[in-house]
Amino acid sequence: MLPMVSQVTNYTQEAVRAARYIGQGFLVTLSHMDRPPITIQYPYEKLVPSERFRGRIHFEFDKCIACEVCVRVCPINLPVVHWEFQASRKKKQLKAYSIDFGLCIFCGNCVEYCPTNCLSMTEEYELSVYDRHELNYDNVALGRLPSSTESDPMVYSVQNMVSLPKGAMESRSINKTATLMRPEGEA
Repeated sequence: MLPMVSQVTNYTQEAVRAARYIGQGFLVTLSHMDRPPITIQYPYEKLVPSERFRGRIHFEFDKCIACEVCVRVCPINLPVVHWEFQASRKKKQLKAYSIDFGLCIFCGNCVEYCPTNCLSMTEEYELSVYDRHELNYDNVALGRLPSSTESDPMVYSVQNMVSLPKGAMESRSINKTATLMRPEGEA
């Protein structure tokens, strides 16, 4: 009779332990119920890119001296520079410049090493197209300035989305990580 009693007590202890684990999981689920949603309803709401975001490259044709430094520092030799040597001026004259954003890895080396600062990174991240050949931007398309995301009325800024609070991973309790800030008057 003693072995049967010990089996029943072991079974009861395991059932209580399992119920405790299920209860703890349920409490975690309930703690998420009072949090506001952090999902961004793209394209109706857009995130403001961070300060160091690497978006589409902007190119200023007049500043370029056709030195091809951008091609040499690019890991995949992506920028295509067409130039012609002018013997009268003893200088290169830039004819055409293009970058294929379907292949670009947005590393920023071309921008960093450009001696004349004719290249810069923009905040533009909407580069989706139906045909991949449309991602090959020439000097006219690269020179087009994007609209600022800060002036776009569809853009909402998300506060505190940079990182988790200090100590959140150690204690396994995640505090509120983000709240969606909406313009005044919206629910």
